[in-house]
Amino acid sequence: MMDLNQQKEQFSIAYVRAVASVAGYNTYKPEVDDDSVDFGIAAKGPFTTVHSPRLEMQLKCTSMNEIDDVNIRFPLKLKNYDDLRNELVMIPRLLVVVVVPESVDDWIEHEEEGLTLRRCGYWLSLRGRSETTNETTVTVRLPRTNRLTVDALRDLMLKVGSGSPP
Repeated sequence: MMDLNQQKEQFSIAYVRAVASVAGYNTYKPEVDDDSVDFGIAAKGPFTTVHSPRLEMQLKCTSMNEIDDVNIRFPLKLKNYDDLRNELVMIPRLLVVVVVPESVDDWIEHEEEGLTLRRCGYWLSLRGRSETTNETTVTVRLPRTNRLTVDALRDLMLKVGSGSPP
């Protein structure tokens, strides 16, 4: 049986796969995460500037109650922070934090009329953020307006397809 962190990892992957699938994009998963990239989204064909744009993501999942009216506060490992703030990468990168209920039993609801995944994911670009003096983690704030929805993912891919970072 998986431990809780493995369950969170698999749930966050399932969440992003579901959103990408409905948006009409392919997904890929690097075999090794040594560069803070857990997952990728790929579009096919021409966009306005870039053909077949891609977007890569560091996925996290939390049940921590670090949510206020405006932000989700998430303690990100310094290595991930530094990797994600790099401006010299070819494929733009995002941090995606999927928030789930405290109890695993509440993460998903099955009914004949539908399948409900509880809570949602939020995205944040750390591109260009400044260096930090922190030694282990950096608490980042993901705006609650940055929900990773089908429309949001399409908008992000359109930005990347036009040659702009998200």
